Amino acid sequence: MQALQTQFAAEVASEDPRNGEVTVLLVDKPFIEANEKDMLYMQCSFSTARFSKPQFRTQRSEHPLFAIFRGFASRQQAVMGDVERLLDSKRQKLRQSSIAQASASEDMRSVPEGSLVPVVGPTVKVPGLLITDYAFKVPLDHSGKEPGEINLFIREVVGSNNSASHRLPYLLYLQGGPGFEAPRPTESSGWIKSAVSSFRVLLMDQRGTGKSSAITTTSLPKIGDAVQQAKYLNFFRADSIVKDAELVRKGLVPKDCYGGRWSLLGQSFGGFCAATYLSFAPDALIEVLMTGGVPPRLHLPNTAEDVYRAVFPRLITQNQKYYARFPDDVALVQKIVSFLASQPDDGFRLPSGTLLTPRTLQTLGLSGLGSGGGLERMHYLLESFFDCSGDVNPTFIKQFETWQPWDTNPLYAIMQETLYGQGPNTAALWAAQRIRALPEYCELFDAVEAVKTKRPVYFTGEMVFPWMYEDFAELRPFKDTAELLESQRDWPMLYDIEVLKENQIPVAAAVYVDDMYVDYNLCQDSIKHIKGVRQWATNEFKHSGIRDDGGRIFDRLINIVRDSILQE
Repeated sequence: MQALQTQFAAEVASEDPRNGEVTVLLVDKPFIEANEKDMLYMQCSFSTARFSKPQFRTQRSEHPLFAIFRGFASRQQAVMGDVERLLDSKRQKLRQSSIAQASASEDMRSVPEGSLVPVVGPTVKVPGLLITDYAFKVPLDHSGKEPGEINLFIREVVGSNNSASHRLPYLLYLQGGPGFEAPRPTESSGWIKSAVSSFRVLLMDQRGTGKSSAITTTSLPKIGDAVQQAKYLNFFRADSIVKDAELVRKGLVPKDCYGGRWSLLGQSFGGFCAATYLSFAPDALIEVLMTGGVPPRLHLPNTAEDVYRAVFPRLITQNQKYYARFPDDVALVQKIVSFLASQPDDGFRLPSGTLLTPRTLQTLGLSGLGSGGGLERMHYLLESFFDCSGDVNPTFIKQFETWQPWDTNPLYAIMQETLYGQGPNTAALWAAQRIRALPEYCELFDAVEAVKTKRPVYFTGEMVFPWMYEDFAELRPFKDTAELLESQRDWPMLYDIEVLKENQIPVAAAVYVDDMYVDYNLCQDSIKHIKGVRQWATNEFKHSGIRDDGGRIFDRLINIVRDSILQE
């Protein structure tokens, strides 16, 4: 393959009548490459020439390749519409051909042949970015035992300045959760702005979220009764998400692009998925970045109880920080709890049907205590509770209803504790509730008792309790489903410790010392079992660091994983 420097480049495509090959000159690329197989590169009789801008103008009038550039006077002018339409047609045909020829020998363990040809949606522009949608059909059950398919939605995001580069490596972003869709970028900012400078970024709505056969409060009942729902939801954990990703990789990443491999960025639960990926399909990966997402004690069968034993002390610390920041809120929250406890049903009925009880109020700590700016947001929410007449303020009601994700992302509640089990006899059995019931926490987190003894009311964190399926209207229909999943004894394996111990893929992890969701010490236990992990331990960020200062975090991790920042 030849590579030449050129001072002028514009993108064209045509069928050369002499050999029938597609010919292309890449826009804004400092090189031209000879054609190889079905890939788009320049191939013509004068491909060895070094063009200056005047030479380019001369040659285009003398060769069929440039004939379609009638009226193309300068590099700054847009490519004519007929050229763009021809390019789109050629790209689509070659993409479909390349996908159809994907090698079955590269399949991940247990991943069957699936529909590797995506439906390609429109390409749209937002400031600084070009975004293209893709839709796949993937098996509900990758083992093939259960019939059915689900939709899988992916957005490809590229920087406007890099849109014509066909050689950028691919980066798959794995969203936190479980049960949340990928970001919807409105501009080039944050970590995406950093990433698109050197990657084609793929934002995948994990199965059950966003546009990937989303599990909603209206769609889940259509699956059937509680038993059928629980059986269906067995296929919405990290192992299935990784197998979905493998089908996407084979369908979108060209083989001549780093051997068809891609890089990963996993945030929170997305980092858990990345560790599963390292376990079962490491040959598909170039490098892995994790932010607040090293799975806790991944070498153990079920770590749900360990997680909550570690998190409750952190919750106490975060509550103390909150009241130190806003000391007047001690009395305010006590007043709110007293008001709620005095209501006829021990709570205030919201328009949605949710019963706002003292224990329901405490769940505000889920995002209020552990994310960037959360303390301030929770303070402003609580100060709006009462209106001037002493009744519940409609402003508070509206904000409270949108504060919790149970109506839009019910998987986050239903699957919260199931993501830790792997292997036989690994039922979660409401681990958070069992730890909360321990003597050292039972009274401390009892809101009504705290008011009686004139103590600060402590908020809870990222925990799902069985009574939430009574108080929250959105979750009530799924109480039996949740009970079945919490009591399910056997789960597929999520990690292969022997593979991780011999890991050869570069991994860089941002581990947050004060993380209220993914405990720092439990992460250290896991890092010991993944060979070669380079960690950046910091107390500068909370769990939401990728959202709060994503550009800086991404840049540092990519430099760590590529040895630009050396660690002892």
